[in-house]
Amino acid sequence: MKPIRVLIVDDSATMRRLIRSILEADQRLEIVGEAGTAREARDAVNLYRPDVMTLDVEMPSMSGLEFLQRLMRHRPMPVVMVSTLTRRGSDVAIEAMSIGAVDCVEKPKLGGGLDSFSKLADTVAAAARARVNDPRRAGEISVSRSNRNYRRICLIGGSTGAVDAIERILKTFPADCPPTLITQHMPAPFLVSFAARLDPLVQPHVSLARDGMPLRQGQVMIAPGGDYHLNISGRTDLRVNLYKGPPVSGHRPSVDSMFLSAVKHAPRMVAGILTGMGADGAAGMKALRDAGAKTLGQSKETCVVYGMPRVAGEMGGVEAWADLDKFGETLLHLCETPVKAQVI
Repeated sequence: MKPIRVLIVDDSATMRRLIRSILEADQRLEIVGEAGTAREARDAVNLYRPDVMTLDVEMPSMSGLEFLQRLMRHRPMPVVMVSTLTRRGSDVAIEAMSIGAVDCVEKPKLGGGLDSFSKLADTVAAAARARVNDPRRAGEISVSRSNRNYRRICLIGGSTGAVDAIERILKTFPADCPPTLITQHMPAPFLVSFAARLDPLVQPHVSLARDGMPLRQGQVMIAPGGDYHLNISGRTDLRVNLYKGPPVSGHRPSVDSMFLSAVKHAPRMVAGILTGMGADGAAGMKALRDAGAKTLGQSKETCVVYGMPRVAGEMGGVEAWADLDKFGETLLHLCETPVKAQVI
């Protein structure tokens, strides 16, 4: 196979050298150029025709976000944002993913080692295979009607490419949506920014989950990440359980951890699995479906990376499939279906 052609864009020559050294060590990847400004990046895109780009969030003259907006209008391509963990950097990175960037990685902290770049090569390689500028992602969004009789709890898991998907799904939810828990693979500071961005954009109340929060209609709770998984606890009056534990299925927060914690209440659950790299969520979705939950997978045609839904489907965990523009309404419809049995 031909190597994946990568363009590195960062205003710091030191950071460009670091990214180059990490990516060049992976035989799947070939660095075809570097750029220190948006203008240089524009010229490099036209000259080298890369398969994927790493893009700094904060750059002089024209920000990485402004450049990304122009790029997606005129020459859409896979982009991985590279961000510091400042509040502004995290905010802009989340906005970038909502307008088309495939994923985001955090820059190493000064003197803190290179742990944050440990999966950089895999992220860039996966992004190069991503679908960008799918016209089905840009359709008009309509909010579902309120005052529906929701009988079930909604669980959503996603990873690469799911920031935009989750935003579009929640924009279809009414203010009195079913209780909804979301696990999205991102570093904790990005998840803070993600929740803060979503809350004013959608009708339900969106927040990071806090330990002990009751599951109530109109509430969307996002896994805070860091040291914790977002799980469910309780017998009949279900609550958030922030579980401090090791990674599950290679991730923390883990979709599998959330899904598996809900298995004993499966008949009350609807689980949706979105675009993402890897297999997190597949085992948990299979266990939920086997125990009586309703399950939904995002269609291959509308996934940015068809990894997590594909594996869940192959394992038999996906009962039904939906395109992204129908995913929110389908979840709501499934949450209205009667609960035939209760397992405590």
